[in-house]
Amino acid sequence: MTTSVTTDLEAAVEDAAAYLYVWALKDIPQDLRDALADAATKETSVPGQRVLQTILKNVQIADTDKNLVCQDTGIAVYTCRVGEHFSLHPARIYAALKTGTERATIEHPLRSNAVHTITRENTGPNTGYRLPIVHWEFIPDWDGLDVKCVPKGSGSENMSFLKMCVPADGVKGIKQFVLESIVGAGGKPCPPGIVGVGIGGSADYAMYLAKEAIARPVGTRNPDPHVAKLEEELFELLNETGIGPMGLGGDVTVLQCHIEHADTHMTLNPVAVNYQCWAARRATAHVNAAGEVDYDREF
Repeated sequence: MTTSVTTDLEAAVEDAAAYLYVWALKDIPQDLRDALADAATKETSVPGQRVLQTILKNVQIADTDKNLVCQDTGIAVYTCRVGEHFSLHPARIYAALKTGTERATIEHPLRSNAVHTITRENTGPNTGYRLPIVHWEFIPDWDGLDVKCVPKGSGSENMSFLKMCVPADGVKGIKQFVLESIVGAGGKPCPPGIVGVGIGGSADYAMYLAKEAIARPVGTRNPDPHVAKLEEELFELLNETGIGPMGLGGDVTVLQCHIEHADTHMTLNPVAVNYQCWAARRATAHVNAAGEVDYDREF
C-alpha cells in the first residue's frame, strides 16, 4: 500500500492550474481585445464588419456574465519554466497540473473534450493518457516556477500544417507554404486569428515553435531582424488574401503573424504553421519557492 502526500507547494500548483484554465477561457488578454477592436476599424466589407462586431459583443457579454468566450474549451496545454532550485519535482508538478485541470472542468463546469484516439470514448474531465500536454523549460539559478496555460480548441488546431522545405526553397518557399496553408484553411479556424510559424530545428520542434509563436502578445516582433521582417511581410500578404472574418470575405484575415525559429541542419528547412482562432486565450501563474502565486499573462 502506498500513500500520496500533497505538500503545500503541490497544492499551490494545483490551485494555479485550476484557476489558469478557467481564467484563460473567460477573460481574453487586453492586447487581443485591442487587436480585435483595431480590426473592426479597418474592415470595410459588410459581412466582415458584422462578424467583428459580433465577436466584440461576445467578449463584452462574457465579461458581464463572467462566462466563457467560446464553447470549445479545448485541451489544456501548459508550458512550465522550472527553476533548478524549485523544490517540487517535475513529476509532482505534472500531477498537480492534471488534478488542477480536472478540478477546473468539474467545478466550473467545463465541457470535457478528452477522448481516446481510437475508441473516441471520453477519458475524463479534460484529462487522459498524456493529457494535459505539458512542455518544459528548465532555468538555472532560480527557485521559482512559471506556468502558462494556452487552451487550444479543435477548429484552429485542425488547421495545422508541416512541410519539410529544402534550403533551395528559400524565403520564397516559406511564404508560399504559409500562404497556401492559410488560404486552404479558409474560414475553418475562425479567423481573424494569429498565425504562428515555426522555422528550423526538426519536424517536431518546428511545430512546437509554431505553437510557441501563437502564445506571444499580439503584434510583438521576433528579436531577430530577419525573422521580424518576414513576420511583417507575411502579415501583409495574409491580409491580402481576402478570406476575411470567418471566411466571409474582407480586409482582415489575420490579427497577426508571429514566427519563432531555431537553427537547423544544413540540408533541412522545416516549416510549421499553427493557427490560433480569434479567442487567442492564454494565462500565466508565477509560483515562488514559498508557494505564493501571482497571476499574469506572460512569462
